[in-house]
Amino acid sequence: MAAGMGGSKKLVEIFYDVVSPYSWLGFEALCRYRHNWNIDLRFRPAFLGGIMAATGNQPPAMIPKRGEYMMKDIKRMAKYYQVPMQIPKDFVESVIRKGSLSAMRFITAVDMAQPQFLEPVSRELWMRIWSRDEDITQSESMLAAAEKAGIPSELAQKLLAMISSSEVKNRLKETTEEALKHGAFGMPAIVAHVNGKAHLFFGSDRLELLGNFIGEKWQGPVPTTSKPRL
Repeated sequence: MAAGMGGSKKLVEIFYDVVSPYSWLGFEALCRYRHNWNIDLRFRPAFLGGIMAATGNQPPAMIPKRGEYMMKDIKRMAKYYQVPMQIPKDFVESVIRKGSLSAMRFITAVDMAQPQFLEPVSRELWMRIWSRDEDITQSESMLAAAEKAGIPSELAQKLLAMISSSEVKNRLKETTEEALKHGAFGMPAIVAHVNGKAHLFFGSDRLELLGNFIGEKWQGPVPTTSKPRL
């Protein structure tokens, strides 16, 4: 049953990691809907590796048949969601071995110190790994993403220096633990707060269900009153 329309905005949080292609799809779709739906959209950068370890989950690519399906699914979903997603040539190296810990610490530093850049810098890091097959782990990679996101060079250097601080490391850990408390086992983990209760929706393909639950209409990944920013 839908949660009902009208009234104050409902808080919708998206816990995400830029190593996750499905997180990117959910992120962009919710960005398009934040002005269509009566929601307060909040970005919650977390660490997928920590969630997988805590829940005993495995990346889909580590299970051969799921990995085979995922390669096809990403191409179809990219077209459907109108997100310029391409699978990295060396998927295991880029996504599994290198991971995203440094990138997510950088995004966390941005969230803590310059939150107005959180959305664009997250998007630019997704663009690097999932559209242009570029690195996201090296300092110069994060600085390049920051520059494209409009962060001044001197400020970007300060944000980069923050990633080794205990404050940033603890914030990322705390956000990841918060996602786990909501029941997350993968990403994107989308949490809708309705009538004082938190409700978890897993995956970019549950947004229609999310809309129904909060009393809003799903019009596909690109609503008629919104245009893709990509």
